[in-house]
Amino acid sequence: MIPQCCLRIRNLNFEREKNGVFFSLHVPALDLFQGKILAVVGESGCGKSTLSDLIALILRPNSCDQFCFYKEDESVDLMSASTGKLASIRGHDIGYVLQSGGLFPFLNVLENIMLPGKLIGLSSASLRQKAEDLASKIGISEQLYKKPQHLSGGQRQRVAIARALIHNPRLVIADEPTAAVDEYTANDICEVFKKAVSMSNSSLLIVSHDRSLMRKHADYEVTFRLTKENKLKSQLCEPVLLNG
Repeated sequence: MIPQCCLRIRNLNFEREKNGVFFSLHVPALDLFQGKILAVVGESGCGKSTLSDLIALILRPNSCDQFCFYKEDESVDLMSASTGKLASIRGHDIGYVLQSGGLFPFLNVLENIMLPGKLIGLSSASLRQKAEDLASKIGISEQLYKKPQHLSGGQRQRVAIARALIHNPRLVIADEPTAAVDEYTANDICEVFKKAVSMSNSSLLIVSHDRSLMRKHADYEVTFRLTKENKLKSQLCEPVLLNG
């Protein structure tokens, strides 16, 4: 079966200036597919986080020939979409996993997992059932009533993954999710991601500095070509198929 495209980018350009330093990012072409894992790898400052923020609709391109988000029943032109439409996509169709997990310390695991669904108005009963089901599938059922400070680093990331999936997003973005854990835990987290993608059919974008780890777990990867002239220029290279 040919995987369905979730997001398509053609000829995207983004520029910014910070503290007198100019940076530009060019993305000739990039497609994200349902049920597939894309690894975004590269050196510090090459544009990994910038690319993920553009895809997460946190940043807006200066120009782009095609920037489309595909839902089951519609295609959304992200360059012309209203602020309200972009906010709706961020809330309903995108899940996010932060490097530290980003869990709220005053909520227990179950409450943390359910939170994104509550914010978009899903019923507590259905959310609780979905949260318990996700927790069972990724091995954190026994931690549901614990606070984040009583969990290991790997357990916190499992909770963050469940939270990112609770509202059935089309796209999940993970920003350096294995940076703060040891090698064994990093591999374990990646296996959880693979299982999560398989059962949800979400598209997963992982930003990582660890290319060898990503090559073991991702379906395809993209890197950057960085040049330093009068300003930093970064261009996304053609995606490389790894395990598709």
